[in-house]
Amino acid sequence: MPTLAPVPHAPRKDRNEPSAVRGWLAVLAVTLGIFSLMTSELLPVGLLTPVGAALHVSEGTAALMVTVPGLVAAVSAPLVTVATGRFDRRLVLAVLIAIVGLANLASAFATGFAVVLAARFLIGISVGGFWSVAGGIALRLVPERHVTRATAVIFGGVETASVLGVPAGTFIGDLSGWRTAFAAVGGLGLVALTAMLFLMPKVPAGRTLTFGDLPKVWKGSAGVRIGIAMTFLVITGHFLAYTFVRPILQEDGVGHGMTGVLLMVFGVAGIAGNFIAGALVAKRLRQTVAGIAVLLAAAMPLLALVGDTTPTAAIVLVLWGLGYGAVPVAFQTWILDAAPGATEAASSLFVCAFNLSIALGALFGGFAVDGLATVSVLYIGAALALLTLLLVARRGAAPARA
Repeated sequence: MPTLAPVPHAPRKDRNEPSAVRGWLAVLAVTLGIFSLMTSELLPVGLLTPVGAALHVSEGTAALMVTVPGLVAAVSAPLVTVATGRFDRRLVLAVLIAIVGLANLASAFATGFAVVLAARFLIGISVGGFWSVAGGIALRLVPERHVTRATAVIFGGVETASVLGVPAGTFIGDLSGWRTAFAAVGGLGLVALTAMLFLMPKVPAGRTLTFGDLPKVWKGSAGVRIGIAMTFLVITGHFLAYTFVRPILQEDGVGHGMTGVLLMVFGVAGIAGNFIAGALVAKRLRQTVAGIAVLLAAAMPLLALVGDTTPTAAIVLVLWGLGYGAVPVAFQTWILDAAPGATEAASSLFVCAFNLSIALGALFGGFAVDGLATVSVLYIGAALALLTLLLVARRGAAPARA
């Protein structure tokens, strides 16, 4: 998932620089918060089948647990940032992560699907707001020379949640039930809340994003528009299929207890894909984005064609994981390179597009699963990934380094 650029501030005097040790403790607290936040958003991916069965809804309807927070997060990202612009950033982040913890606990004890959806709505507010506020928090926590690394660590929590948090949650669900998985993530959110309250200093509000910045960067950069369009295609295609990977694997004959293990394989491959892409984007950005599209477009149909045993499914999920794990760093780099003078506004557009795509992927995947066949989402997702190649090939619309 996506990294936000630090918010620019006036240079600090040395005597006012925060302590490196205390600053890094605060950074780790925020990282734990964003890990629990993103794990919360994507946790239902591995739990659709048991949640749907327990609450008497179809798997397509259960996918609303992914759609609702994605839609809400896309809207809340700029709204929460502007609305809380005058408040202490520690307080804002603490409130948002507290909502996540309590909402997950509410889901764990829910007796009906409506209660779960209400909790997912609250999680969506927290996801959008937390990303936007946390984007520049590293600059306020650590000395100037540590800002780049601290920002990378904070948003490493996003990617780690995407590729490891969800498999771990699924594994817990397989062992002890889906309610235990939600309760565990809720507890993790409350631990993150405690860490932020004790380890973070007060962070007075600084410069915030305004609504007027968004249309300016959109109209002023063809590279940003192309990057947003590619994000929409790839992320929508991925979540259209990945949201239903559990029922797909079970229909293929993969054992019930192996689903969490296979998603963990996907997660490890995703981390590898992130590091590989990080090494490539500096000089081969366009080729890296094209390679991501090809990997995703190949892996999804392959899962339908050869993923009928645990070993073959694992191999295909490694390919899929390599492709998806490379998405955040590659697409984020494209967006930020396309708008070097307006990185915060460009990043906010990226956050909105990313979360909206998660929601639409799960939504339309649900329609396809209920109206066509579960396996159909793999072919539709692959088609969307292939369309990305047409945008990558456009001349004059890519950042300079691409």
